[in-house]
Amino acid sequence: MKKNFNFKLIFRFFGILLLVEAFALLATSLIAVYFHEDDFRWFLVSGGIALVAGTIAIVFGRNASPLISRREGSLVVTFVWILFSVVGMLPYLFTGSIPAVEDAFFETISGFTTTGASILNNIEELSYSILFWRSLTHWMGGLGIIGMSLAILPVFGSSGAQLFATESAAPSFDKIHPKVAEIAKRLLLIYIVLTVAETVLLRFGGMGWFDAVCHSFGTVATGGFSTKQASIAYWDSAYIQYVIAVFMMLSGVNFTLYYFGFKTKFSKVFENEELKTYLSLIVVFSLTIALSLVDFSTGFSWAEIEEAWRNAFFNVISTMTTTGFATVDYMTWSTFTWIILLFTMITGASAGSTSGAMKMVRLVLAAKYCYYEFQKIIHPNAVVPVKYNGKIVQADIITKVLAFVILYMFSIGVGVLVLTFSGMPFMEAIGGMITCIGGVGPGLGLVGPAGNFAAVPEFSKWFLSFAMLLGRLELFTVLVLFTPTFWKK
Repeated sequence: MKKNFNFKLIFRFFGILLLVEAFALLATSLIAVYFHEDDFRWFLVSGGIALVAGTIAIVFGRNASPLISRREGSLVVTFVWILFSVVGMLPYLFTGSIPAVEDAFFETISGFTTTGASILNNIEELSYSILFWRSLTHWMGGLGIIGMSLAILPVFGSSGAQLFATESAAPSFDKIHPKVAEIAKRLLLIYIVLTVAETVLLRFGGMGWFDAVCHSFGTVATGGFSTKQASIAYWDSAYIQYVIAVFMMLSGVNFTLYYFGFKTKFSKVFENEELKTYLSLIVVFSLTIALSLVDFSTGFSWAEIEEAWRNAFFNVISTMTTTGFATVDYMTWSTFTWIILLFTMITGASAGSTSGAMKMVRLVLAAKYCYYEFQKIIHPNAVVPVKYNGKIVQADIITKVLAFVILYMFSIGVGVLVLTFSGMPFMEAIGGMITCIGGVGPGLGLVGPAGNFAAVPEFSKWFLSFAMLLGRLELFTVLVLFTPTFWKK
């Protein structure tokens, strides 16, 4: 028997979120005005379209029942990213910056999902307003379009708790407030503080205000869109590279830990197993790659060691946090380092951060479960529960984690098959699928840090766009729409 969806409420949410996008587009038009660019009218038109569409959707959703189920939540969360990308690509099309629809959609959904994969070969030829909009899509998508909007939904008579549950699918063991809207407000405040702090520090290091703001958007959102074709390598400055590396690392930390730190609940911070694993892997991988970059047989200098460490540290953090900024072309490094970086692309950073991929907490829980299974083989009658941060983890959470890990790896495998069938070379298909589903940005080969996705076949661009959405919403929220059970009681 078919279930009737609460379409009025769905349209109401769509309308509210479109108004958020309309405000962002109209705000970007002011950037065009400031730099005396003709593009301002196209941002006004795009913002006007979003404003009218959002208003119509809100009117259509009048008197909607405030109750929302997981079904409605999955529909809203999935399709709002598509809707945002369709409207968000209009400035690219109207201004002629990206004339092809598949390219404009790819660039836009890459921005909103904070992937950072690009088809652009002429970044520095784009207008300031287009560059700002490109970076702003990162910042809006970083904390989650849904997460940011939850802070204003109570004004419209809805809590949106179900939306928060479907958009944030990673395991979470701590809550900073019983009300979802209050959680969203606190996380948004942390998000803004990190953005402002990085902007000021980059400006202090010699980067212009415009570039500083755009790169802060990309860093804190762990997105990776740069205003320069050479990415961070454009600035031959150790200071700027270290500042961005540190803020990428900070943005890969569970944001609730910042709140606990502010409340002087330091035990929750220092005892967090995910944070310890995340920081430990950064150090180990960075040291390993740095040592492989130094040729000790021919003599070396401390300057050479520092540069090797900096490049290794920056790129390990960039890939692990799924930001995707680059200081060098790591495809010139040894194959051994590619394997490490591919691993970091798959693991990701912390749950509750703006990063993508599998999330470190799942890696920790899966590893613990495997270890305890080894113990059970030796001691069959022993009861060995999986513990996380000193607490026993329920069996259903372990099941969900293992199911996610299996589905994630299976999705990568299927994706590689599809991409190679569509005409992508094997290395590019592997790197492209891992980087897009993980929201990283650069992959391997021609789609590595020195290349882009411009030459990728049209079908592959649409498929990789779907992979970005799939990874950003952590698989289940999207894939459940393709099951018959979802549409039946």
